[in-house]
Amino acid sequence: MATNGRGPLLFVTGVLAVTIGVLLHLPMFWMGRSMGFHMVGMPMDPGMIAGMYLIVAGIAAAAYGLLPRGLSQHLATTNALAVEAPEDAPLSWAHWRLMAVLVVALVIDIMKPASLGFTIPGMMAEYGVPRETVSLVPFVALLGTVIGSFLWGLIADIYGRKASILLSAVMFVGTSICGAMPSLAWNIGMCFMMGAAAGGMLPVTYALLAEMMPSRHRGWSLVLVGGLGAVGGYVAASLVAAWLEPIYSWRILWLANLPSGLVLVALGGLIPESAKFLVARGRLAEAQKVMARFGSGVRRRRTGGEGARTARGVQPPPLAHRHIGKLFALSLTAIGWGLVNFGLLLWLPAELVARGYSMGVASRLLAASAFIALPTVFAVAWIYSAWSTKNSLLLSIGVTLLGLAGVLWLAAVGDASPILPVALLIVGSNAIIAMLLPYSAESFPLLVRGRATGVVAACSKLGGVFAQMLAIMAIVPTLGAAAAMIALPLSLSLVLVARHGRETRGTDLRDLDPEGHVFDKAGL
Repeated sequence: MATNGRGPLLFVTGVLAVTIGVLLHLPMFWMGRSMGFHMVGMPMDPGMIAGMYLIVAGIAAAAYGLLPRGLSQHLATTNALAVEAPEDAPLSWAHWRLMAVLVVALVIDIMKPASLGFTIPGMMAEYGVPRETVSLVPFVALLGTVIGSFLWGLIADIYGRKASILLSAVMFVGTSICGAMPSLAWNIGMCFMMGAAAGGMLPVTYALLAEMMPSRHRGWSLVLVGGLGAVGGYVAASLVAAWLEPIYSWRILWLANLPSGLVLVALGGLIPESAKFLVARGRLAEAQKVMARFGSGVRRRRTGGEGARTARGVQPPPLAHRHIGKLFALSLTAIGWGLVNFGLLLWLPAELVARGYSMGVASRLLAASAFIALPTVFAVAWIYSAWSTKNSLLLSIGVTLLGLAGVLWLAAVGDASPILPVALLIVGSNAIIAMLLPYSAESFPLLVRGRATGVVAACSKLGGVFAQMLAIMAIVPTLGAAAAMIALPLSLSLVLVARHGRETRGTDLRDLDPEGHVFDKAGL
């Protein structure tokens, strides 16, 4: 596998070291099978300790193997380049294959935080601690995703799009040892690492796809890939919980990171490196092949003008006053989504168990609801590109609010079926996250686009961090109270997006930059 870094052999060696380190934890896990795979109180044997050292060393080796040579020169060159996708180029097999591979990558990525809700009841039972203590696990995991959202953008600039995805996959493999940790403290530490790895995958995936897709197909393809990844990740987590958790306990949800992470590493061979990265590394022949396959092009900023000043490291201008309301509206929508996805949906399995459902039934219910949401992803992508980008986002917020209203009704009635409210929540929330980042990227000018989209992405995690802080402080609200509290900011976001959002369907993103950011063709 080509890694475009200092040493492919060093990267492969790192992957093998991490894999062996994880495998050394499995004998202790299997020893607990007679006790329902409970490992609490077990001492860590020498093999597990050696495995942890191997994992740390393996991740470091893989990271160094992916690091490009001549880093300072590489960064200076990439800052002066931009990738352009053609407006009307037809979709080729290369585009479709890239979309399929990135969907699988996002399913694997989103499966990790989506598993958190299914592990909490099992952790509470095995470790004998209250929910507020176990809530430290999703709290630190989501805090890791917030940090990862900012950090992974820098990593992608240093390593390249493809290499950063590979590094994230290696970290996924390492974090699978959460499933063999005998203490809650070790789980908390490893979940932070998992969150940091997962946090930046989505922005990097969107960046790579945006650089490769023709502009005419950019909107629907980003929404489709993001939507399928979000729903698929939740379906995968639900199926593992429904099929394997009753047999192998909650720990299997973390141990599943081993095969899924290795699949993501293997998929790296099908992910093309960014042409911008290849040009910066002087690999012009490879860059030409990538651009020929995808119809994209690389341009170099002129030596004068605003674009060049930014390229040389001068701070870009502050966010214009006219964009503040729009950024606040989208950020509030992201916070509302985070409260639903990392708050209400994480609390739901434990709440259903408390209402008399078995864990297996609760997991199958959530899996069935996620399957209901799966076909809607295609409808979401279609209405986003064919109807209205702004109104599609408003509609998804409205569907989520209907789901919250259904949860309120469920809490009031008590013995009603939770299928419809849960399905509406999953459909609406997955539609929001599928559209929110593409819509944000299409709503802001070039010089502030990255920062604005990064703020919205971080806010989507902050909602979950806030929800878990409540749980840690033993202020976990009832299902009805949680739905009512989340409905307030989400309703406000609906009003603000309607007021400050702009229609981006059929628009040229260059129209957002009236001052013009002109580029000269890079010499290839």
